[in-house]
Amino acid sequence: MNSATLSVRDNLTMLRRNLLHARRYPSLTLNLLLTPIILLLLFVYVFGDVMSAGINGGHADRAEYVAYLVPGILMLTVAMTSLGTAVSVATDMTEGIMARFRTMAISRASVLIGHVIGSVIQTLMALVLLLGISLAIGFRPDASPLEWLAAAGLMALVSLALTWLAVGIGLISPNAEGASNIGTPLVMLPFLSSAFVPVDAMPGWFSWFAEYQPFSPAIETLRGLLLGSEIGTRNAVLSVAWCLGLSVLGYFWSKAKFNREPRR
Repeated sequence: MNSATLSVRDNLTMLRRNLLHARRYPSLTLNLLLTPIILLLLFVYVFGDVMSAGINGGHADRAEYVAYLVPGILMLTVAMTSLGTAVSVATDMTEGIMARFRTMAISRASVLIGHVIGSVIQTLMALVLLLGISLAIGFRPDASPLEWLAAAGLMALVSLALTWLAVGIGLISPNAEGASNIGTPLVMLPFLSSAFVPVDAMPGWFSWFAEYQPFSPAIETLRGLLLGSEIGTRNAVLSVAWCLGLSVLGYFWSKAKFNREPRR
């Protein structure tokens, strides 16, 4: 077999290993998934009447706020599941599995790619579950099949970008707890975006940051795709640019760190 075929085989082997690991030890995935579900229900049924005051000049009802909220919760789910990847990579590092992989005749990149692809697959599965719950509580998207496909592609692209960053975080962390702490900003950023209230309803000194940070353009683009509202060229371009830039940064950072890391 040529080198490309061997590399693909190694990637699939590492992907299978990570998916089996997630199936056998589902506690981390469940914990990360339950949080956005709880937040969705909390913001709809507890804070919904208050938070909807920032929607449509304060004239939005619960159904309108559910429609506004769900795209933001979907992106929050992507961020939280990527944090699980950082914890998994850090665990592999502290248990010496990464050092063992370095001594084996396999593609080094496959070790990281297996984590990334496995995380993206788990993220998409989590998003399907969250969408099901959202539909049950009144979310009514107005998207064509093409728009659904574009929305899925956007969420996969965001997941890919955040997961590569999470791999780098896992590689530099001393342990799983450290990875969880270092990766906290990835989870906090959606709370500082347009996920829960419009940017226009925020204080002027803060709205600029909320508007241009990575999550707001992606959330607004997803919201437009699912609800049939205006997306705006700027949001679409910014969301794709952030995703591509973070993916490249995370990939080269993770690769460099993995290749430099001394054996344990």
